[in-house]
Amino acid sequence: MKQLIKNINHLLPTGELVKHDILIENDKITKLAPVIKEQADREIEGNEQLAVPGFIDVHIHLREPGGEHKETILTGTKAAARGGYTTVCAMPNTNPVQDTVAIVQALHQKIDNDAVIRVFPYAAITKQLQGKELTDIPALAQTDIFAFTDDGVGIQTANQMLQAMKLAKAYNKAIVAHCEDNSIVYGGVVHDGEVSERLNVPGIPSLAESVQIARDVLLAEATGCHYHVCHVSTKESVRVIRDAKKAGIHVTAEVTPHHLLLNESDITTVDTNFKMNPPLRAKEDQEALLAGLLDGTIDFIATDHAPHAAHEKEQGMLHAPFGIVGLEHAFSLLYTHLVLTEKVTLQQLIAWMASKPAATFGLPYGTLLEGSIADITLIDLQKSITIDKNALYSKGKNTPFHGWSAQAAPTLTMVAGKIVYEGEK
Repeated sequence: MKQLIKNINHLLPTGELVKHDILIENDKITKLAPVIKEQADREIEGNEQLAVPGFIDVHIHLREPGGEHKETILTGTKAAARGGYTTVCAMPNTNPVQDTVAIVQALHQKIDNDAVIRVFPYAAITKQLQGKELTDIPALAQTDIFAFTDDGVGIQTANQMLQAMKLAKAYNKAIVAHCEDNSIVYGGVVHDGEVSERLNVPGIPSLAESVQIARDVLLAEATGCHYHVCHVSTKESVRVIRDAKKAGIHVTAEVTPHHLLLNESDITTVDTNFKMNPPLRAKEDQEALLAGLLDGTIDFIATDHAPHAAHEKEQGMLHAPFGIVGLEHAFSLLYTHLVLTEKVTLQQLIAWMASKPAATFGLPYGTLLEGSIADITLIDLQKSITIDKNALYSKGKNTPFHGWSAQAAPTLTMVAGKIVYEGEK
């Protein structure tokens, strides 16, 4: 089947926007040129919108199996498609936890049946995410899992992380780490700083994150394992990762849109839609994250999309679960508050959401070139939106961005030549 997308704006590596058509044959882009006159089975009018490679998010929670009241594979991937994502990686903290070959294989079957975009599942590092016993990493590594992680909890002992990295390295898989030393968390629910004092709730020190990253980069150096740091949130963490990269250690890192756009000062009331882990830190941490992204210390952006039911988030700041949703408006928010304010370029933002995560993990996606897989997102850069939590495709409505205005929105998402989202133009 041939499909022809006419009249799109194509972002060149130089940052220049040029008018192009895109010819797609089956699942591949076969021609990208100023004007293509070839006959096609279907012609799509691009209306001079921006065409970019489909976004990739290596850090989301789909909640299924076991948490279907929060999200399902179907609703989560529909939300991702609406946000312009064509590939996502699902964390293993489901019920049951993705910690055996049989459980992972069952999830693969469910993904094949229900997902509207490409989904790669993670496997757990430890059984039940309890940090007591390693999973069967050699066996799990042969089940098409993306990587290993105990996201949501840090690996507490150096020896356990060392053994996990040795095995992951042997089977050419990455260790993806939620970094949190439980011995210095002190039951915290927000950042240990101005907001924890004002709200009179326990705070999570920055050191709980950075000290574990410092330990792990040395373990990664010793083993040669690819070590990837989830949702970096502190200036000290950025410094440690920067130094580790300078030392030649194979460490990569991600940052979330909410840590780039918000800081603890934005928490003005006891609103659990601002409760996430790691928490929103101080303004100097927020500034360090953007600086780290700009200088390459932090490799790309991932949403940590973490849907919860309304009744779960209504339990108050001490008892509500951590996490917010983020897939559907990540691009719009980042474009509005980083690109239009000239803090970053459009070219940089697209790279951090598409080509950089692909390159970091060796995925054959994230490019818009002749011969590429036809993962394509069209974006109307002139479209004005107001974020309405009640209109989200995700079952989770837990967002601190409800009511925010933004500019630009994905209008069409295509995965390997198949349109999976087509919204308002």
